[in-house]
Amino acid sequence: MSGATRPPTDGARPVGVGMVGYAFMGAAHSQAWRTVNRVYDLPAAAAMVAVCGRDEGRTAQAAERLGWESYETDWKALVRRDDVQLVDVCTPGSSHAEIAIAALEAGKHVLCEKPLANTVAEARAMVAAAERVRPDGVRAMVGFNYRRVPALALARQLLQAGRLGVVRHVRAVYAQDWIIDPEFPLVWRLQSEQAGSGALGDLGAHIVDLAQHLLGQRITGVSALTETFVKERPLPEPSSGLTAGGTAGRGQVTVDDAALFLARLDGGALGSFEATRFAAGRKNGLRIEVNGDRGSLAFDFESMNELQFFDAAEDLGTQGFRRILVTEPSHPYFSAWWPPGHLIGYEHTFTHQARDLLECLGTGSDPAPSFADGLQVQEVLEAVVASAASGSSWTPVGTQTPGEPA
Repeated sequence: MSGATRPPTDGARPVGVGMVGYAFMGAAHSQAWRTVNRVYDLPAAAAMVAVCGRDEGRTAQAAERLGWESYETDWKALVRRDDVQLVDVCTPGSSHAEIAIAALEAGKHVLCEKPLANTVAEARAMVAAAERVRPDGVRAMVGFNYRRVPALALARQLLQAGRLGVVRHVRAVYAQDWIIDPEFPLVWRLQSEQAGSGALGDLGAHIVDLAQHLLGQRITGVSALTETFVKERPLPEPSSGLTAGGTAGRGQVTVDDAALFLARLDGGALGSFEATRFAAGRKNGLRIEVNGDRGSLAFDFESMNELQFFDAAEDLGTQGFRRILVTEPSHPYFSAWWPPGHLIGYEHTFTHQARDLLECLGTGSDPAPSFADGLQVQEVLEAVVASAASGSSWTPVGTQTPGEPA
């Protein structure tokens, strides 16, 4: 297609990227692929070879708008292309396993959006496929982009350096309000057969991964509540028929609107987690706080360039949380961007994700988070579902029968 350009490689190993899906996540990933090699000097360079979608007209428009050289209307055709070495999966969770496994078996690297799959069984199959081809140099990564917020990467460094001492608590909240209107339509994210779960999988997966990543600890058990506040919604397209469990022109919401759970982690920390799409006024309210016996860290994504740090060793007369503006060249990822004090935004997390993946592909190392990491998050989500469904006060992680949506 006209107008598409490839970044200069300067001897870097070229990696042809084929992306499946071009909506919200596809647009964010496209921004990253367009930008990453123009910002970072890497051993591998991304070439935006092809984007794939089912509607030819819309896919052609997306290819032109987002900067892809060509397009496909069948993901299997995209996977077969010799000029595609990496398949980027940006589709609903119901198709993650099929596309990712086929791509891996075809010898393609895979970047798959989170949550890794809709069920633990699918996630385990994806991990097994990734392990089979890993000896051949094929790599797989799941896209938890919030790991790549510079302030959160700095938080992990501080935790690893022992600045908080022994961690006692982690508190994580991801609050949005985009479906608070009961007349908001029944989009795919509100249907379990496509999305797997609602706020739990869409938002909860992020804070589960982030808490475990920051602390270096794994959740071992949970006690949970989930709720669907609006049971039926208007169908996205005009309809005079009935939907199973619904009324004329409306369909049943089959995912959770909110999930809350307590957790134990294997390093001794206690955790509380909340994911909701019904927090009026919260647009993308991801907040996390970690408390240790020597200090605390707090982060709010709506102030994403800042990290709050409390040092318990400071003088009592001047103790308090202090604001760290995370924009210095010495801070994670920032050396390639702007002068100190010049802020970055949401889209940069995807550029950082692409940077880390290309670095690993260029050096032959294993990217993180791996599919195995994605599976472990899926096991936590499934334990939450099981705990909420049973009313059990405690549900160990990894003990459920795989296959139930989470």
